[in-house]
Amino acid sequence: MAGLIQQLQDNVLRYITPAIIFPVLLLAAIFCFFAYYWYAMCPKEGTLEWISMASRKPRPFTFAGKRHPMTKKDALPLLLLTAVYAFSAFWSLGSFTAPQSFAQLPAGSSATFSLKEEADITSLMYYTGLNTGAYTLEASADGENWVSLWAKTDDGGKVESYYWADGTGYSPSKAVSQKYSLLFKWQEIVPTAPVHAKFLRITAIPDSGKDWLELGELALYGADGELLQVAYTDGSAAALFDEQGTVPAMPTWYNSGYFDEIYHPRTAYEHIRGIYPYEITHPPLGKLIMSLGIQIFGMTPFGWRFMGALFGVGMLPLLYVFLKNLFGKTAVAACGTALFAFDFMHLTQTRIATIDTYGVFFILAMYFFMYRYLTLPAGTSFKKGALPLFLSGLMWGIGAASKWTVIYGAAGLALLYFIGLYFKLRDWPQDEGAPRFGPWLVKTLLFSVLCFVLIPAVIYTLSYIPYALARDGLTLENLIRQMWENQKYMLTYHQGVHDVHPYESRWYQWLVDGRPILYYLDSTSGASQGLKCAFASFNNPVVSWAGLLAILACAAQAFRRKWAKASFFLVTAAGAVTALVKVNGILDASLEPYVRTRNLALMILGVVLYLAFGALAIHAFPQYSAKALFIVVGYLSQLVPWLLIGRTTFAYHYFPSVIFLVLAICYVFNDLMERRAKGWRIALYGLTGTATALYAAFYPVLVGIMVPTWYTDSFIRWLPSWPF
Repeated sequence: MAGLIQQLQDNVLRYITPAIIFPVLLLAAIFCFFAYYWYAMCPKEGTLEWISMASRKPRPFTFAGKRHPMTKKDALPLLLLTAVYAFSAFWSLGSFTAPQSFAQLPAGSSATFSLKEEADITSLMYYTGLNTGAYTLEASADGENWVSLWAKTDDGGKVESYYWADGTGYSPSKAVSQKYSLLFKWQEIVPTAPVHAKFLRITAIPDSGKDWLELGELALYGADGELLQVAYTDGSAAALFDEQGTVPAMPTWYNSGYFDEIYHPRTAYEHIRGIYPYEITHPPLGKLIMSLGIQIFGMTPFGWRFMGALFGVGMLPLLYVFLKNLFGKTAVAACGTALFAFDFMHLTQTRIATIDTYGVFFILAMYFFMYRYLTLPAGTSFKKGALPLFLSGLMWGIGAASKWTVIYGAAGLALLYFIGLYFKLRDWPQDEGAPRFGPWLVKTLLFSVLCFVLIPAVIYTLSYIPYALARDGLTLENLIRQMWENQKYMLTYHQGVHDVHPYESRWYQWLVDGRPILYYLDSTSGASQGLKCAFASFNNPVVSWAGLLAILACAAQAFRRKWAKASFFLVTAAGAVTALVKVNGILDASLEPYVRTRNLALMILGVVLYLAFGALAIHAFPQYSAKALFIVVGYLSQLVPWLLIGRTTFAYHYFPSVIFLVLAICYVFNDLMERRAKGWRIALYGLTGTATALYAAFYPVLVGIMVPTWYTDSFIRWLPSWPF
C-alpha cells in the first residue's frame, strides 16, 4: 500500500499544482454559471410561466426599442472604473527620457572625440536613430595607432562576442549595428577585454540607398563601471554626448522599443519630420494619431505609447454608455465595463505603440452609433436619424484609415444597417402624420452613401498627405497617386506574409486563449535572484471562455425559428471545417502521418463539441432577440475573415472580437437580472470579481514587472503553450 501511495505521489500528485487547479476550477465555475443561466431561463413545463410563454403571440423581430439614458447613479461606477484602469494602464508605461538630439553622419564620414583622461573602456551603450546600416568604432591611446571593435559571429551570423583588434588590411568593421529592428533602442556592447584609449572615432556605413545615419547617444564605461567623461575634438560628435543623463542602467522595454514598436513609432516620427515613412503596410492615420503623443512628450517611450494608452482608457466610458443604452441596467454596464477594463489583451495592446488600439476604438464607436440609429422606431424623421448615421460612418472612415481590420467590421455594420431598413419598411406606420416611406428611403440611402462611402474615402485619401509632402509635393494628383500605389503594395504585402513565427497562432486558438503572443522576455538579468520579466498579449480567461459560451447563447437567440437556429450552427461548423482544411492545413499532405491524424481528431472533436453546445443552446434558449443578433453579427464580422486568411496571424488579431465577447456576457447578465433568478447577484458579481482577481494575479506578465520564476511557472502558466 505504501508503495502504491508513493507511486501516486511521484506520478500524479506532483503534477497537481495551482497552475493546473486554477484553470480547472475556473472552467468548472463557468460551466456552473451557464448551467444556472440555462436553468433560470427555461421555465418548467406545465407551470403558469411556461403556459404563458407558450400561448404568447410572437413579438415582432426588430431593433427598434427604448434607448436607456445615463443617470446620476452611473457616474460613480463609470468614473471609478475609468480611474482604476487609467492608473494601471499609465503606471510605468515608459520612460519620459530618451535622446532627442541626433548626430547625423553622412556615408563614410567620421566623428572623432577624446576622453578627458586615458582609461580602460570596458563596455559601451548607444541609442539608435533613423536609417539603417552600421558604424566602425575605433580607439587609440595616442591618436596615431588605432584598433577597431569587431564582432565574432557563429555560422548563422548571430553575434557571439565583441573584441578589439587592429583592422589594418581588413575591410571596415561593422560591429556597431543599426538594423531596422534596433532603431530607437538602447544597445549594450561588452567586449571580451577592455581597450586602453583616450581617442575614439566613429564612422557611418549606411545601407545601400541610404545617405546618412543618425545616432542619438553614445555612453562609454570604465573599469569600475563609471560613465567616462568626454572632451569634444570634433563638432560633429557633440550630439553623441549632450544627453548623458538619459543613459539607463540597462536596456529594457521601459526605455526602448519592443516588438512592433520598431515600425510604428518610427513611422510616426518620420511623418513629423516630413520623411517618407519606412512602415507602409498599414494606412497612415493610426501613426498620425500616435505622432500627437510624440509631439507632446518627445520621441520617448512614454511619448510614443501615450496615445494608445489614452485611447484604451477612452474605450471604457464609450463601452459603459453603450451597455447602458443596450440594457438599461447600471449593474450590467458596470460589470461589463469592468470585464473589458480587466481583460488582459485590452491592457497589453493599448500599452504597446501599435495601431490596433485605434482600430478597436473606432470599431466600438461605429457599432455604438449604428445601434443608436437602429433603435429609432419606424416612422422617425430623417433629421432625427441623420446624426447617429453620420457619426457611425465617420467612425468607420477614421478607423479604416487607421487599420484595415476595421473594414472587416464594416461588413457586419452594413448587414445590420440593411436588416434595420427592412424592419423599418415592415413596421412603417400608415397614419397620416407619419413621413412617407419612399422619400424617406431615398434621402436615407443617399445620405448613407455620403456617410459610409464618400466621407470615408475623403478621410482615407487625406491621411496620405504626409506621403505626398515627402514625395513630389502636395498636389491632388500626387496625393491620389501615393494613396493608390500604397493600396497595391499593402494588398500584395499582406497576401505574402507567411513567415514562420514562434508565437504565431490561428483563429481557433484565439477562441480558447490557446497561444498568446510573447512581446518581451528577459530571463537573464534577474536569473541569479530567480527572477524574470516577461509579458504577453492574450485574453482574461473569464472573458475568453465565458464570452465564447455567451456568444453561443446569443447565437441561439439571434433567430426566431428553431430551424434557423440549427442552420446557423451547421453552416458555421461547415465554414470552420473548410477553413481548417483549406487555410490552416489540417490535412496537409506534407505533415507527418501522426500529426495529420492528431489534427484530424482534434478537428472532429472540436466540431462535435461545437454542435453539441449549439444543440444545447437551442434547447436551452428558445426565445429570440434582436440584441443577440446584433452582438453575433458584430462578433462574426471580426472573426470570419480570419478563417479565410492563410497568412501568418497572431493572438492580437482577436482584439476587436473582445468587444463582442463582453457584450455577449452582458446579454447573459441582463437576462438573469430581468428574470430575477434566485442568486443572480452571486453569479453576476462573482464572475466579474473573478475576472478582476485574475487581472491582479496576471498583472506582472501584462506590464513587464520582474517576478520570481516560480510564480509564473507554478501559478499563472496555465497551459504549456503560454510562453511566459
